[in-house]
Amino acid sequence: MKEVKGIVGICRKAGYAIIGGENIKNNSHKMYLILVDKNSGNSLLREMTFTASSRNIPLIKVQNLQEIVGIENCKAVAFKNKALSDEIIGILKGE
Repeated sequence: MKEVKGIVGICRKAGYAIIGGENIKNNSHKMYLILVDKNSGNSLLREMTFTASSRNIPLIKVQNLQEIVGIENCKAVAFKNKALSDEIIGILKGE
């Protein structure tokens, strides 16, 4: 999980991370990955699942997303960089 935390940090500093369900839902840029905390509420999970499926974006549920992102009470984050998103997916799926 340490590698994912580093990549997410790079994304945040470079402006590739979209943080928060409303920001993700209202974003018009191409997104390549959505991470959602497993302990999120049903409405956020439903919204993020709908957004991911309608825009054909992979959605991965993770434990303790706020620790990965470094923002307290963060429940959803999306990424606008394909290469970094693919790297995160590979790490989380154990490839």
